[in-house]
Amino acid sequence: MEQLLNSSEQFFQVEKPIIEFRGVSKTYPSGTHALEDVNIKINNGEFVFVVGSSGAGKSTFMKLIMREEKANTGKIIVNGFELTSMKRRDVPMLRRTMGIVFQDFRLIPTMNVFDNVAFAMHVVGASGRNVRREVSRALSKVGLGNKARSMPAQLSGGEQQRVGLARALVNSPDLIIADEPTGNVDPNMSYEIVSMLTEINKLGTTVLMVTHDHNLVRDFQHRVIMLDGGKIVADNAGGDIG
Repeated sequence: MEQLLNSSEQFFQVEKPIIEFRGVSKTYPSGTHALEDVNIKINNGEFVFVVGSSGAGKSTFMKLIMREEKANTGKIIVNGFELTSMKRRDVPMLRRTMGIVFQDFRLIPTMNVFDNVAFAMHVVGASGRNVRREVSRALSKVGLGNKARSMPAQLSGGEQQRVGLARALVNSPDLIIADEPTGNVDPNMSYEIVSMLTEINKLGTTVLMVTHDHNLVRDFQHRVIMLDGGKIVADNAGGDIG
């Protein structure tokens, strides 16, 4: 049963799936048709790879889920929120339910590792005690418990991405969105990062990961959604990219 959120706006909390697109299309003002009539369901607890060539619609797909963009037509439900009717002032409520891992790390260079991860908790008003406990726990999960006082410039690319992963994890989100998280690290670290995401997924967190690395997709054998020309052209299990 749908339950009205305690908010000034009329958008609704719904049951599973955790992500659902119903007839979603997106055209930019330039006239670019980024997505066309996309229908997809991603259930709570799944690990899904999103693949496709450049310009296939992957970035738009992710931006719609994060509500960085709005669809022109259709309905999008993410983590219990109906995004199509959501007002901009309510977007932070949605984003508090997800952790985001970026290709380019996006660490704050003037903050040490601990403070970069803690920043995600300060944003949601966590207490100092919770910050200390959860940041330490998140850094330990990604193998960086001994790097808490290091500055980003002192870390390798792989270590910086692990800090980004700890930051995404620290608020215990229901959904992790990883946008090409292995794009700037070496193959060994790429495998390690996806292994970490897989272990996190096994604990119940839904993971949605965009990647160009078909070897990783085949090796980890999760569900694969393939986009081409703004349409979903394949939706396969077991790492099958066709």
